[in-house]
Amino acid sequence: MTEQFEFTTNKEQTDHEAVSIPDDTPVFGEDVRADAKQIIARYPESRSALLPMLHLVQSVQGFVSAEGIQFCAGQLALSTAEVSAVATFYTMYKRKPCGQHLVSVCTNTMCAALGGDEIYRKVSEYLGVGHDETAGTPGEEGSITLEHAECLAACDLAPVLQVDYEYYDNQTPEQALELVKALQRGEKPAPTRGPALSGFRGAERQLAGFFDDLESTVAGPSAAVETVRGAQLANERGWTAPSMPDDVEMPPLPEKK
Repeated sequence: MTEQFEFTTNKEQTDHEAVSIPDDTPVFGEDVRADAKQIIARYPESRSALLPMLHLVQSVQGFVSAEGIQFCAGQLALSTAEVSAVATFYTMYKRKPCGQHLVSVCTNTMCAALGGDEIYRKVSEYLGVGHDETAGTPGEEGSITLEHAECLAACDLAPVLQVDYEYYDNQTPEQALELVKALQRGEKPAPTRGPALSGFRGAERQLAGFFDDLESTVAGPSAAVETVRGAQLANERGWTAPSMPDDVEMPPLPEKK
């Protein structure tokens, strides 16, 4: 027997709930409110726009502040508790101001075994900060927030790190340190894959769904040579996977007890 649940939509919320949540926070100007309306218009139910809305907030402030939570709640007719529950669940939403750049070092099994732990240690010691801490004044040029990344889904290119969610593959501790020093000098070394760096706030604007310079955003390489090598070999040698018969019989589902 399947239980049935009723979900309350935005339209069914009471006037009291809507009025009790301020959405006139001064830090978010008319341009931001216009962007918010564009985001909300993408979804049949406005509450579904919460994730990109939080990225929009970060593109303005560099983190999800109390004002940002109120702004999202007011725009989406949600309670601040609902917004906070989402903002505190995902690690991409920062609860304190982030640096100009976010450096994420993968320290999961494959990267750690191939040098990820040493990369993190070397960068951490140089910057004088630990996980989720910032070297320099947050938001100012050259400031860097450092974090452990549980997995960056690039095991074939381990060890890897990301700057503002763009990949730097096959790193060594020395390369990673030089990269961080370049960021502090205001330089933006080209990622191994992906577009040129736009800073943490710029990346957050893209995650909110706004590509102000789409041509340059898609100009960078999108795949590493190692990643597509298998497909290239198969194409060169005429290898194909066996086709699946149209009349294949599927195994019976196990009986539920």
